[in-house]
Amino acid sequence: MEEKNYGGRKISIAPMMDWSDRHCRLFHRHISQHTWLYTEMVTTGAIIHGDAARHLDFNQEEHPVALQLGGSEPADLAIAAKMGQQWGYDEVNLNCGCPSERVQKGAFGACLMAEPELVADCVKAMRDVVDIDVTVKHRIGIDELESYDFMRDFVGTIAEAGCNTFVVHARNAILKGLTPRENREVPPLKYDYAYRLKKEFPELEIIINGGIKTVEEIDLHLQHVDGVMLGREAYHNPYLMSSFDARYYGDNSVPKTREEVLLAMIPYIRGQLEKHGDYGNGKGLRLNGITRHLLGLTFGLIGARAFRQTLSDTKKLAKGDPDLLMEAMQRVLDANQEPVHLQNHVDPENIC
Repeated sequence: MEEKNYGGRKISIAPMMDWSDRHCRLFHRHISQHTWLYTEMVTTGAIIHGDAARHLDFNQEEHPVALQLGGSEPADLAIAAKMGQQWGYDEVNLNCGCPSERVQKGAFGACLMAEPELVADCVKAMRDVVDIDVTVKHRIGIDELESYDFMRDFVGTIAEAGCNTFVVHARNAILKGLTPRENREVPPLKYDYAYRLKKEFPELEIIINGGIKTVEEIDLHLQHVDGVMLGREAYHNPYLMSSFDARYYGDNSVPKTREEVLLAMIPYIRGQLEKHGDYGNGKGLRLNGITRHLLGLTFGLIGARAFRQTLSDTKKLAKGDPDLLMEAMQRVLDANQEPVHLQNHVDPENIC
């Protein structure tokens, strides 16, 4: 297998259900070349018994990209992980942090923290069949099991099975009584748990996640742990990532402007619509299936509201014309009294 070197998981974007699909990830890749990207959680059943290509296909430009799996059967996880490696993913991550009822009914997600030996078996089964990294994303506890010792013992057991990288969502998961959204906001953040974990297991790669919004916060966390994973802030304010390559990976290439990011997306969108869409007839991919991920690009700018309104206009979206992106950007530039110049677009036949 060809060795890949992407510079580590110092900064990554969290797996987010219904959000971090391949279109969103490609958009993020145009903003940062080095930040690690994660798929939405995909269940083993969906991969093994469903449309594998639909769940596993991704754009080659997305590298480095990790596949997050949901499951609790070691044999099934091994099959899914092997398929992930064959598809070209750079990492397989096991979800031990999702608190939703649907996931609990499938006996995986955060409830797996109560069964560290099973998780260890799952990790070992995957590691036995793949060469890429197998990692675990987890909470600091579940329900009343919220002591540091509980989390430490969980991590220690999984580490003995050969897992070297842990993504710590620094909140407890309340499996009964809170919605998934409330579980992202209500339980208090305990970053010190992740800090202590790194001190106790210096040989492990510890990545912290939860409520992180600014580069100043990232810098602070990196004084204590190996990496930082952002979630919703990266989705709602994606251009925050434009400084990451230089700041955290030593790549001083000039980042794309917001206008250049949109221009880079247009040929991709056109190609995707030609391959998978029908321009608004109710089947396949529709324009808003991609543009919905771009709404936060002008976060904080004068004219940002007009940008969002343009990209959310149902009549305009129904036409299926990707040049709508530049119309939206023009409204921002008009608000700032700057011109926008449409450039020649790449031939969509050359776009994956």
